[in-house]
Formats: sequence, structure tokens, C-alpha cells
Amino acid sequence: MKPCSLRLRSLCLLSGVVLAASVRALAALPAAPEAKTLPVEDTYFGTKVTDPYRWMEDSKSPEFQAYLKAQSGRTRAILDSIPGRKAMESRVEALMETITSSANVNRRRSLFFYEKLQPGSNLSRLYVRDGLGGAERLLLDPATLSHDGHHQAISYYLPSDDGATVAVGLSAGGSENAVMHFLDAASGKELKETIDRTDFGATAWRADGRALYYMRRQALAAGAAPTAKYENIRTYLHVLGTNPEKDVAVFGIGISANVTVGKDDFAAAGVSPDSDYALGVVIHGVRNEQTIYVARKAELDSGAAAWKKVADVDDEVTDVENHGNELYLLCHKDALRYKVLETSAENPDVAHARVVIAPSARVIEHMGAAKDALYVQSTEDGLGRVTRVDWSGNRTEIRLPLDGTVGSLTTAFDDPGFLAKIESWTVSPLWYAYDPAAGAVSDTRLDPPSAVDYSGVVAEEVKVPASDGALVPLSIVHRKDMAKDGSHPTLLYAYGSYGITSNASFSPVRLAWLERGGVFAVAHVRGGGEYGEEWHLAGKDANKVKTVSDYIACGRWLVAKGYTSPEKLGGRGGSAGGITMGGAITQAPELFAAILDEVPVSDQLRIETSPNGPPNIPEFGSVTTEQGFRNLYATSAFHHVKAGARYPAVMLTTGANDPRVDPWQAAKMAATLQAATSSGKPILLRVDYEGGHGGIGGTKHQAAIMAADEYTFLLWNTGDPAFQPAL
Repeated sequence: MKPCSLRLRSLCLLSGVVLAASVRALAALPAAPEAKTLPVEDTYFGTKVTDPYRWMEDSKSPEFQAYLKAQSGRTRAILDSIPGRKAMESRVEALMETITSSANVNRRRSLFFYEKLQPGSNLSRLYVRDGLGGAERLLLDPATLSHDGHHQAISYYLPSDDGATVAVGLSAGGSENAVMHFLDAASGKELKETIDRTDFGATAWRADGRALYYMRRQALAAGAAPTAKYENIRTYLHVLGTNPEKDVAVFGIGISANVTVGKDDFAAAGVSPDSDYALGVVIHGVRNEQTIYVARKAELDSGAAAWKKVADVDDEVTDVENHGNELYLLCHKDALRYKVLETSAENPDVAHARVVIAPSARVIEHMGAAKDALYVQSTEDGLGRVTRVDWSGNRTEIRLPLDGTVGSLTTAFDDPGFLAKIESWTVSPLWYAYDPAAGAVSDTRLDPPSAVDYSGVVAEEVKVPASDGALVPLSIVHRKDMAKDGSHPTLLYAYGSYGITSNASFSPVRLAWLERGGVFAVAHVRGGGEYGEEWHLAGKDANKVKTVSDYIACGRWLVAKGYTSPEKLGGRGGSAGGITMGGAITQAPELFAAILDEVPVSDQLRIETSPNGPPNIPEFGSVTTEQGFRNLYATSAFHHVKAGARYPAVMLTTGANDPRVDPWQAAKMAATLQAATSSGKPILLRVDYEGGHGGIGGTKHQAAIMAADEYTFLLWNTGDPAFQPAL
């Protein structure tokens, strides 16, 4: 270990005192609940793998539920005993009340519909206004509803084309198990019928406003396998005022002989008022590439439409928009950062489609068809861009009010221009509207700017050499007056799957971390979409190990450059990002002081036995093939925990109602780490009994408690004197 410089000597002495006190305090922590071991041995292509906690996968069993409650009770008692935690929760709640956040803005004629989370509200509400300058009117407040004692949250909504009726999905307790309701937009009154098993929502309304198309899960027979939950998802037609159980399936498995749909595919179909054709999209689990069909719109309602294939998986099309009877395709075939193609719905021919936007250094992320033009959203060096292509083919680069992230770009077939939310690491999100007649972008004033003062905060963008020489983008947010002396608690986040990009985003709550001298960093690891499909593929399948090694390289770089030290470095990631966190825990435990492993995928070998497992096979592979097993085993953290290793402090989190990653994933990892670690550092399992997957469908109060718990855990284990337990 290097000796302390004169500048750091006082800090080192203080850290030594705090560390010694922490060790004594840790020894006094209540013991973790003991998890029984009932080893099950599996053999995969000649490799024997032992699972001592297979019994936990019976997640509804009283024994597993008792184990979860014991873990949850221990974690709650420990966190609540830490000085500074209550003050942190108060600070987080105060910061949350500084921002108004609108989402999912939709225009129907002169009406604007949107969800909004405001100061004083615990859940997002649904509003409507006549014109952007019109008076805001509340349509639905889910806080007034409950279901079996659980809070209800809006999962989705879709207004009819005339704005008269709104379909709204409501889910209880973060479960995402949505029930569709219908509201009269003029009065806000609810119509009589509801439709269950509608997790994936409405796809489109019929032009008459009296019927809509929606996706529905199948009704499961008693004793059905867990993996059957998301099988055979079809699109149905529902006519208002009729019995949903008699709705006609119009697109999906078993409906049309010339449409190929697998049992684990999601079949979505919809219409647009300005086109003679219906679109049918087969979504292959989490795979980005889609199979796309068209049929005459007039034939759709019968369930016997003559579908024609537009594109298959090998065409590498990931999105489709239509304008009239022309189709616009987002495609990465021979264009790893994507291109935009045009073909006709009447005679689709992807192989000879016209190139609307050729591949370039930009990564094309999204497109929307408006009355006047196609608007294409992209990123260049991490900054959002919007390109306008009018229906004559003329291109214009839209001048944006801010260098940052462009998100939620939305258009309407009968309205010119677009709406989009723009933000950065240090500037709060605002909704902007583009008026092509004026050629200008203006603030819609749907939301006011946040009152949080970020003037003392700066964001840096750097590139870090990975172990194989690839340059990994790293975003670093910190106070302007920060000295690079290695003394700062640092939270390093990463995700790195599905080609999803971790774009710059504003968080008022993050200020609670920065105020403690903290650094917030995001490692844009391979497996994400920062450089399009090339970056995604570079962290997929056999390359998934690079997602983890990129993350570790970014952590080492932050230490080498003086932002932090191993005693101060914390990690955070969740869901598929739990693969990254698990790799960091097992491959570089000496680099991290503490890690937040949120709703994690920890046991890769067993995920496909869970309800959401089969749809994820396209991203992670299957143990039914030898190469799939090798890939999964290499990044399955649960199988790489070593007895006697000195692991960092780890807090795993799960939601009792999580439909995406079962709670046994976190529980297995927690039990394994608790039994194995020799460091004496805490391994906690936090369970939210009103929660689902990573805060989806949760309340603002739940989010505040979660943030306070996580910041407290990190500050405690990175040595902040104000967060050390009493001896």
C-alpha cells in the first residue's frame, strides 16, 4: 500500500479510526438467517453443477416465505439502526418534491393526454388538457384505488383517435399484472367492463372509437408450469360494451396459416387511420429483431386476414412506422448503427427498399411518422439528435435547445412536428414541441424546471481502455470543487444488456449523494447500445464476459485517476445489470467496498425455468445447448462464489411481486454470499412486499425509502463518519 501524502494524512488517520470502529460494529450485527442446504446436482454436457438452494425456487412455499421475511426483518433492523439514515430519507423526500415529471404524452386532435407525478403526489396521475395552454383536468388518480390491500399504479394508457375514450391498465403492488379499464374522457367516469391479463396493453383503437386492439395473456389451467405465463400472447379485438371473454383473436399463434408465431413470441397488431393496411409484429421475446406482416385493414376484424410478410428476423428490422401505405423500417443489416428504409405496404420488398437515412457515425434509436414528415431520433457521441425527413425526401437537422438526451419522441399522423423530452446529467427534463412552420423547438411548459440547484455540479465524459483495448465510455458526475485525492465515495452504475443505452438523465435525488462528497459514474459497458448493434453484440452470448470486464476496468480507472479508492468504491446495477454486479463481486472483490445488487439475475442456469425466462433466451442463451450452457455458466455469479473469499459488503434487493426476476434469484445469492464470505462485511437481502421489478409500478414513498436505504448502505460501508453504527 502506498504511504499517505501530507495532504491525505489526516484523511487516512480518520479513515483508520472509522474503519476500526466499523469492524467492531459489524461484529455486533445480528446474524443472518441460516438457509438450509438440500444439494441438487445437475450435469450439463459433462460438467457437474451443484445447487444447494434449489428448494428456494418453490417461492410460494411457507418455508421460503419465512426465510424471506427473516432476511427482510434483519435488513430493516440493521438499516434503521444506522445513524444518518432518517436524515437521509428526509433529504431524499425533500429533493423528490422539487420536480414535476410528466410522461407518455399523447395528442388526439386538440387534446393532450399525459401522466404526471407532482409534488405532494405519491403516484403518477392521468391528466388531459385542451391544447397545451388549456386548463389541466384530472382523469384518474390511482391513489384512490386499491386491490386486495395493494396500491394500484398506471401501467399504460391509450386514448381513442377522437380522444373520447381512454383505455388504462392498472397493476397492483408493482406486479405489472395489468387489468384494462376504460374511461370517458369528457367526464372521467369509468365504463363498466374490464379486461384482465392485459399486461402488454392496447395496440390501437379502431377509427370509429368503439373498439380497440389489445394484447392478452392466455388463461392458465390449474397446475400450469410457471413458464406458461407468457406463452401464446395474441392480439384481440374488443368492442366496447361487449363481453371480453368473447373477443376475437385477430393476430397470433394458431390464427393464420401464413403467419409463423412461436409459443414464446408476443404477437402485436394494430391500425392507423391514414393507412389501408394493418401491421402485425411478432416480437421474439427480448430479441430486438422482429418479424413484420401487413394485411388489408378491412380484413383484420374477422381474424382471417391475408397477411403478407414484410421482414423476418434475418432482415434485422427492429421497428416499423407507416405513413399512408408506405412503411418505414429501422434496420441494422449491414448497418450496425442502423439505417432507415422505405417500402410499400402493398408490395413490400425489403431487399430493394429505398434508403431514407444511410448508416453513419450516428446511432439511430427511434423514429416517428407525423403529418408533415418522418422524425428520426439518434445519438452522436452520446448527445441526442433529431432529423426531419419530409415526405418529399428533404432532410433537416433540428436545432435542439440543449445538448443532452432526447427521449420519448412522439408524433401523430394528423399533426405536424413532434414532442420530445430533453434532459442532461445536470439539467432537469422538459417537454419540447417542434413546429415545422416556425422551424423552432419551444418549451411546452407541461413541467417547470426543477428547483434543485445543480450549478455546483459538473459532468465529464471520458473513454476507458478495457482489458482488450476497446474504449469504454464512462460518464462521471461530481461537484466542481472536488479534489481527485481518492477520498470520495463513488457509486459506479452499469447495465449492459439488450442493446439498451444508459443515456444521460437528471435526478434530483442524486444530489443527496453528491452533497456527501460522492461521485456518480456510469460505465457504458458492452452489451448496451451506445454504439448501436456492434456494441450490443460485443457484450452478448460468449462476449457477455466483456460486460463484466468493462465494468471492472472502469472501476480501476476511477481509482487510478484519483476519483476514489477501493475503500470508497461502490457498485450498483439491477435486473440484467445484476449479471454485471455478480461478476464484479466474484471477480474483483478487492476493488469494491460495497455493491448494490438490485432485483438481480444471479443464477443464469435456472432463469429459463421461471415465467420470464423463455422470452430472455434470445439475449442470454439456453442451457439446452452446449455453447449456451458455457456462456451462461461463465457469467452466473451464484456458481462462482468461493468459500472463504473476502467479499465486499453487498445489499441485494428484490420485490415480492416481481414478474420479471423471481425473488429466489436474489435469495440464493444472498444465502451463498452469507455462508461464504470471510470479510466480516454485511451481506443483506432487502425485500419490498409492495414492490415489483426495480421500482416499476411503485410509489414515490417507496422510491424514497429505497434511495435512502441504498445511500445509507453505501455511506456506511465506505466509511462516512455520520453513517457508522453505534458500538
